[in-house]
Amino acid sequence: MSTTTSVRTGPWRYPDFRNLVIGTTTSALGNAIYPVALAFAVLDLGGSATDLGLVIALFALADVATVLFGGVLGDRVSRKLMMEGSSAACAVTQGLLAVLLVGGWATLPVLALIGMVTGCLGALSKPSSSAMTRLTVPAEELPSAVAVRRVLETGAMVVGFAFAGILVAAVGSGWAIAVDGATFVVAALAFARLRVPHTRPEGVRPSLRADLAEGLQEVFRHTWLWLLIAQALLYHLFYGGAQGVLGPIVVGDEFGRSAWGFALGALMVGFVVGGLVCLRWRPRHGLFAGTILLSLTATFPIAMALSDHLLPILVGAFLHGLGLEIFSVNWDLSIQQNIAEDKLARVYSFDLVGSFVARPIGLALTGPVAAAVGFDTWLLVVGTIMGVSALLALLSPDVRHLERTTT
Repeated sequence: MSTTTSVRTGPWRYPDFRNLVIGTTTSALGNAIYPVALAFAVLDLGGSATDLGLVIALFALADVATVLFGGVLGDRVSRKLMMEGSSAACAVTQGLLAVLLVGGWATLPVLALIGMVTGCLGALSKPSSSAMTRLTVPAEELPSAVAVRRVLETGAMVVGFAFAGILVAAVGSGWAIAVDGATFVVAALAFARLRVPHTRPEGVRPSLRADLAEGLQEVFRHTWLWLLIAQALLYHLFYGGAQGVLGPIVVGDEFGRSAWGFALGALMVGFVVGGLVCLRWRPRHGLFAGTILLSLTATFPIAMALSDHLLPILVGAFLHGLGLEIFSVNWDLSIQQNIAEDKLARVYSFDLVGSFVARPIGLALTGPVAAAVGFDTWLLVVGTIMGVSALLALLSPDVRHLERTTT
């Protein structure tokens, strides 16, 4: 059976899953355009690598600071409402930012402030979005649903990243961010069509602290869960700055702004291929296989550091995306199959916080540290840490032996 036929006869035949994926895929398209447009908007306003790192770091900090609250709300109120409202609000903030950039009224503090507001609004719905997949398909379709959703979302990001560099070069950052705002409008309309009821779990904690404590206890019940969240913390601490700060400068200066968009597009192609692989390849110990391939993420920063040609950088970006996506599909499925429904959004929120809490620090420090030791040297350090930390996680028996649940 072909992959296309599998999609049509599998989870895609469920209307709620289709609406969910239409919304998240459209958002993914805009989310791929935004970081490229934001990076060059900062640079066009005279910002340095340090300024760019600070602007992105403030966005990431706002995201991390809000996502735990989003996880609690996702286990208490309608996840559909969280996703719909967040998308509508982000459409407003991105539209405002686009107007300011196109009109020539934007400044670096304004970019940082609106970025923080958008980060907060977007973070509120992330745990609900992650937890929604299981509510839209039967249990036997969940492995395919996880892989299909990621394939389609990353496919949209391939288009977004490749198109972003061209769009920014042709019409400027402001109009590129306007396109991002339009995608949030489409996503809000798609989420409004979801018909997934929310059942309030019995015995919901009356306080935010109690809900968070219960979610944290659930995380620490599973060694594979907290260990790989810790590995993700290291990944984002070092790689966030390599992609968000150094990449646009190193690749953009050497090969042109469009080349950085193509590099991110190659990264997303790797994601798509990895997702397609996961549609057909379902290893018994998926988390073990995924963690091995996660070490391929080291190839992208190392290629940026060592290569004087664009092709090796594109190959490194592809391998990075391939390994990370195969890991991510098996990681997502492991969470979906091993965490109770009434704690799922909170566990996803701790996954997001644990993964990204150090990213603002890395973004803020990447510029000055890389300037002190050299951009290429720092990219080599980043690649080494990413590859070695993934392989060290395999020392845990819980990571090696966790089995996929079959129906």
